[in-house]
Amino acid sequence: MSTLNRVFLMGNLTRDPEVRYTPSGTAVGDLSLAINENYKNKAGEMVESTVFVDVEVWSRQAETCSEYLFKGSPVFIEGRLKLDQWTNQQGEKRSKLRVRADRVQFLGSPRRGADGAEVPHHNIPPPEFEPPAADEDGIPF
Repeated sequence: MSTLNRVFLMGNLTRDPEVRYTPSGTAVGDLSLAINENYKNKAGEMVESTVFVDVEVWSRQAETCSEYLFKGSPVFIEGRLKLDQWTNQQGEKRSKLRVRADRVQFLGSPRRGADGAEVPHHNIPPPEFEPPAADEDGIPF
């Protein structure tokens, strides 16, 4: 039997990327993504729901995310589901489903100062990113 484990997500970061390094020196980045969905319920009212997804990024891509992304940055992520399992200090088994990113595409443009030079992300406020407005049928295009 064939299997398939692919995930495609587009949303905004809920916090700045966090990068740590394994003992061998490989970068591991943690991203937290918010994905908004607008739809009409049975009563015809517009409802907005948000799904929060934890994403893991490895190697140079993790470092690049840390350099150029920040809270509010819009991104497109392609990857696969990964189940982390562990036992906590009380002996209870825990698990968490996350996405292991194979590709992170930056959707926002780099910020530039008055002189045209790129401004480091820590000196600028997060962008005001709004998803496309939905029409009367709830379709955002």
